[in-house]
Amino acid sequence: MVYALVVFAVTMLVVFVPIWIISLLPEPKRARALHLVFRVWMGVYMPLVFCPVFRKGKKNFKKGEQYVVVINHNSLADIPVSSPWIPGPNKTLAKVEMSKIPLFGMIYKTGSILVDRKKEGSRRESISKMQETLDMGIHLCLYPEGTRNKTTEPIQPFFDGAFVTAVKAQKAIMPGVIFNTGKILPHNKKFWARPMPIGIHFLEPVPTAGLTMNDVSELKERVHGIMEAHYVGNKNMV
Repeated sequence: MVYALVVFAVTMLVVFVPIWIISLLPEPKRARALHLVFRVWMGVYMPLVFCPVFRKGKKNFKKGEQYVVVINHNSLADIPVSSPWIPGPNKTLAKVEMSKIPLFGMIYKTGSILVDRKKEGSRRESISKMQETLDMGIHLCLYPEGTRNKTTEPIQPFFDGAFVTAVKAQKAIMPGVIFNTGKILPHNKKFWARPMPIGIHFLEPVPTAGLTMNDVSELKERVHGIMEAHYVGNKNMV
């Protein structure tokens, strides 16, 4: 665990200045440049901490299309895996509290849509920003479980937000399933990590064309079923 934190800190300092410069760019140039830096950074960092990432399903992303990518959430290790391995620039919805961490906070907020969940106005503004992100040609990366899975269930029930956003924008849902991060950083152990390979599988997109708000609940359950079945059927594989 100490080794991983030290390597993270060192590599973060290497990319800090480039990311700071990128943060001054307007969107969508910022997101495009940032995605390249994140991909290189995590492409180096993850193997250095003996957690190489193996991706499947890149072909499911069609050129010129934007998706609401929904990913299961088992640990803090999901974050450095999700965004860099999504093909193309993307933004995620992130807690404003994390943006206050020195140095890391600047990197965190540059690639995120920040939300203060305690403030209704902030939540409304984040919804508007998610729509704007898709309109700019940038994918969204969302964790519909809302928080890390600390239950015995393969995947927790989903909240509506990601699916409401997808239906409003008439953008397809791209299910993404991450494996092994819960074993690497288990929620019930502190200052402990177990290096192992990580898998991220992108499944066939679920279209939303023609759907309305009345279809959100059914869409949510359908995507949950697809992701849970894939997770259970492949949890011993990368």
